Amino acid sequence: MTKPPLEILLCAPRGFCAGVVRAIDAVEQALVQHGSPVYVRHEIVHNKYVVESLRRKGAVFVKELDEIPDGDAPVIFSAHGVPKAVPDEALRRRMHAIDATCPLVTKVHREAQVHAKKGRHVLLVGHAGHPEVVGTMGQLPAGTITLIETLEDVAAFAPADPAALAFVTQTTLSVDDTREIVEALKARFPEIVGPHKEDICYATTNRQEAVKKVAPQVDALIVVGSPNSSNSQRLREVAERAGCKVARLANRADEIDWEAFSGIRRLGMTAGASAPEVLVEEIIDAFAERYEVSVETVTTVTEDVFFPLPRGLRGQAAE
Repeated sequence: MTKPPLEILLCAPRGFCAGVVRAIDAVEQALVQHGSPVYVRHEIVHNKYVVESLRRKGAVFVKELDEIPDGDAPVIFSAHGVPKAVPDEALRRRMHAIDATCPLVTKVHREAQVHAKKGRHVLLVGHAGHPEVVGTMGQLPAGTITLIETLEDVAAFAPADPAALAFVTQTTLSVDDTREIVEALKARFPEIVGPHKEDICYATTNRQEAVKKVAPQVDALIVVGSPNSSNSQRLREVAERAGCKVARLANRADEIDWEAFSGIRRLGMTAGASAPEVLVEEIIDAFAERYEVSVETVTTVTEDVFFPLPRGLRGQAAE
């Protein structure tokens, strides 16, 4: 039997961003310089394939620092950032701590701290429980920062001083959803202070724009990424809003719901910022087993952002 034709429109940019590359490189370089084990607090990035690959090389993933025995083995903080209490505990225990927090997340932390020093109550637009949100909330004392998830939260918020407010946002949110919430905040609190430059990172914005271009042109779209990856989930939602009737998330080829993709002639494909290109290729290969595949790349912007390794790893890496 001849296979039916399938045209794949591959979104670009997609996949790894500069912050993710830096975090993964930090673990690999620490293993080169220090040997195994290298401890990593939480998943270095939200991708099971990446985490398992690093685990095989000698990384040990822990939930909290109290799981790490005393000694001189390095401990790396994930790209999502951590509450202030974590590096404070590492310092108290004299741990060899390496901070792989994405510099764009660190930017949000510093903004929140500056606002708090100026006496402003900080509103964080984000999703409860996400590691980045936990880390940003943990930069300030309890009672000085409030999480805003929805328009209803904006309407319900009752500040002590409406003239002393500021907002920051999680870096991996939907650009459109966040715009609505920020507009509502500004309408309710005209004196609220925002970031000099928006907090949603370049990679999140670029990947969403590519999906907006491709989604109306295809019968279905697949996002290569993990269910616990915020930016991957947002890409799926963006595809649906842009008119794609079938938008699914899959981390590996064996997770594909083939019934959802039956009868399609054009497929859009992208990858979350923590999904490696090898998984994109794996899923294209899986479609190629069932369809006569042709692939076209749809590029909206070219990325050239680079972040250097965390300071403690740079010297020996250069040598």
